[in-house]
Amino acid sequence: MSFTFRNFPTARDDLRADVLAGLAASPKSIPPKYFYDETGSRLFEAICAQPEYVLNRTEQALMTARLTDIAAAIGPVDCIVEPGAGDCAKVRRLLDALHPAHLVVLDIAGAALAMAAETLSNDYPTLGVTALGMDFIHDLETATPWLPAGRRLIYYPGSSIGNFPPDAAIALLARFRQLAGEDGGLLIGFDLKKDPLRLHAAYNDTAGITAAFNLNLLARLNRELDADFNQAHFRHYAFYNPVEGRIEMHLVSLAEQDVSVAGEPVHFTLGETLHTEHSYKFRCDEFSALAQTAGWQPTSEWEHDGFAVQLYR
Repeated sequence: MSFTFRNFPTARDDLRADVLAGLAASPKSIPPKYFYDETGSRLFEAICAQPEYVLNRTEQALMTARLTDIAAAIGPVDCIVEPGAGDCAKVRRLLDALHPAHLVVLDIAGAALAMAAETLSNDYPTLGVTALGMDFIHDLETATPWLPAGRRLIYYPGSSIGNFPPDAAIALLARFRQLAGEDGGLLIGFDLKKDPLRLHAAYNDTAGITAAFNLNLLARLNRELDADFNQAHFRHYAFYNPVEGRIEMHLVSLAEQDVSVAGEPVHFTLGETLHTEHSYKFRCDEFSALAQTAGWQPTSEWEHDGFAVQLYR
């Protein structure tokens, strides 16, 4: 049918401003969206293949086993919108089951998204595919003019919603509701609370891929912000905090050290951490309460081996 790509590149000044603000805060932090340069995107795909990280495989097993029920519950849709689409692999099952006329995919890694979306477009010649390389967390409403008329389904898999603290998750879900329109729907997947040791292992794989993914953030800052981080002076550290119900991922300073970032000095004390990601885990009722606060009404729910998919309208 057609393929369209529009890139809204993340400005260098945005990266600079976000990183310097995060490094000046206490505790220090950097938004996890900056993990996903070309190397980071490849490393995340490798994380999903590690034996300890079963989230992705569990979600896809659930989607495969219950796809007929899920499609029937969703009903006819004209357009699927997937924020954070990455390699566009997960949405293919829904395309096969729902046969929408249009697909709109959004991701901050614009070049990688364009390649994946064009390949998908070639595989689905009757489908209109629009790929928007954008920071949808900040600029979601920019996508509105690119959405076709008709009933829309927002698809947000992979427990990506877990990267947001509860208030921010509610705010993002409310923005999804505006994007979907009055008769639209939301199909969302999220990781469930489970054995803390199982969760700990998922973010500390024995192959060290998650550690490399975390440390690659420093390599990106060295390259794009003229920083001088020494990766050997930082250690990947991730753990499950059962009180807060979240994985916390940090880079721990192994020494008292000074770093230059975009020409600005940054001091780290021994043992100080740079927070890089939260990954919240939920009970089904907890997540449903968040979604309802954002204005969504629950309709259906499916679970498999510690992962859940819920449908809202």
